[in-house]
Amino acid sequence: MALAGNPDWWRGGVLYQIYPRSFFDSNGDGIGDLPGITQKLDYIADLGVDGIWLSPFFTSPMKDFGYDVADYRDVDPMFGTLADFDHLVEKAHSLDLRVTIDQVLSHSSDQHAWFKESRSSRDNPKADWYVWADPKPDGTPPNNWLSIFGGSAWKFDTTRQQYYMHNFLVSQPDLNFHNPDVQAQLLDDVEFWLRRGVDGFRLDTANFYVHDAELRDNPPWVPGTHRPEGAPKENPYTRQMHVYDKTRPENIAFLKKLRAVLDKYPGATTVGEIGSDNSLATMAEYTAGGDKLHMAYTINLLESPLETPLIRGMLRNVFDVLGDGWPCWAVSNHDFVRVATRWGRDKGGDNDARLRMIPALYTTLRGTPCIYQGEELGLEEAVVPYELLQDPYGIEMWPEFKGRDGCRTPMPWMNANIPHGGFTTSDTPWLPVPQDHSALAVAEQMDAPNSLRSFYRDLLAWRKIHPEIINGDIEMLDIDDNVIAYARMSGVVRTICVFNTTPDARTVTLPGRSDANFALNSGSVTGNQLSLPGWGFYFGTI
Repeated sequence: MALAGNPDWWRGGVLYQIYPRSFFDSNGDGIGDLPGITQKLDYIADLGVDGIWLSPFFTSPMKDFGYDVADYRDVDPMFGTLADFDHLVEKAHSLDLRVTIDQVLSHSSDQHAWFKESRSSRDNPKADWYVWADPKPDGTPPNNWLSIFGGSAWKFDTTRQQYYMHNFLVSQPDLNFHNPDVQAQLLDDVEFWLRRGVDGFRLDTANFYVHDAELRDNPPWVPGTHRPEGAPKENPYTRQMHVYDKTRPENIAFLKKLRAVLDKYPGATTVGEIGSDNSLATMAEYTAGGDKLHMAYTINLLESPLETPLIRGMLRNVFDVLGDGWPCWAVSNHDFVRVATRWGRDKGGDNDARLRMIPALYTTLRGTPCIYQGEELGLEEAVVPYELLQDPYGIEMWPEFKGRDGCRTPMPWMNANIPHGGFTTSDTPWLPVPQDHSALAVAEQMDAPNSLRSFYRDLLAWRKIHPEIINGDIEMLDIDDNVIAYARMSGVVRTICVFNTTPDARTVTLPGRSDANFALNSGSVTGNQLSLPGWGFYFGTI
């Protein structure tokens, strides 16, 4: 059963993302699993988060590591069984942790029974469950749409003598959301997990559900304008404006149906992944009004450089555009270079200070923070040699883009004296555990009061006793060109949050006198003058 209590727990609650393949291996096969997660839930609860997000664990041929679902209602044997999942939920709820799971609704695996039936003929009961189209007279694909993973978004099927659409791998055919039977089936599959006690869903590619029924060509990207989001600039995908292959207005109607299902289960929530040509506007549209997504996130903080004007401007845009919508904040996940590398490596100054400033910043914004496993340890992006790569995206785009394996390497639990950081007893984990990661292992940091992991725990504990931080309003402040500052407010309580996003010490003038309200502040106040070391931060009541 889902946890009772506050049905709006998600509004300002903290999520911890788990990549199951890489969290903890309980059976020694080199791959993480559900029982392994269950064994480590006490660790997550001790961190002080409110819930977990599990990346896919469904039955899958694993061409895209579970984001190619072959059965929406079962657990892949690699990860365990439905009984293992039920036990995980039970244990999590006993620790007051909510459980959210990935739902990959826009596409399935080509090994799903639905697709096997759909491709068998043009007149079977599921013939229209996927996006099929005839070739052009010259045999080429129906239009110019591109796959994010490279090449055309169309694959020719010799049985049907038609092309099918795939936004990602050729083994990930897109479902046809213009068919009401498809929508009904997917909504029923979502409810299957709600009935098992799941507290919510992270919705993969939430703006990809519906395509243009007329299959019109996408227009080209115009140089000098904002480059389309969702892929590295080296990918030809960014040379089109994605007007017709995703983010269609018909998407809204499905999101409302989905929300109606969630509303039958108090406390159940959704967080949508938004990757569109104008992600902020899409996020605002999809979260407004309380009848679609509960919250959503964009890739802005996941790929932005640590440049003060850029981040400050992006934050202003978010809060100006979002209205009554609710953002989810992440600086790392399973698809992007780890933040300790992206915002840490070769930036000068005290790296430990910088890695403390980053969570202090994004966990105090208006919204719901999401911590990616290992982020609390300060893990950097791993360097995985080409011969050990697993990610098909990286293999296709090598060497300019090295794929996503570097942020997916296993969690180090024990120090460097233990093989593979204690992640597995196998001789060959599915990805290697870097030696420098083992030096940052949980065992090294758990009981060290000055460790980065302890800082995360103390920060989240402080956050819980400040309701203005959890769900109060936010006001962006102009204090200094080299700092980011905002006030969080609830009733008469007003906490100022100030961050020096440079390696150089700075003294800035606050809008009034302030009393520090966080013991681990790195800045100090005299009167209304705030002194911040490089990468320093300050929280205080004004």
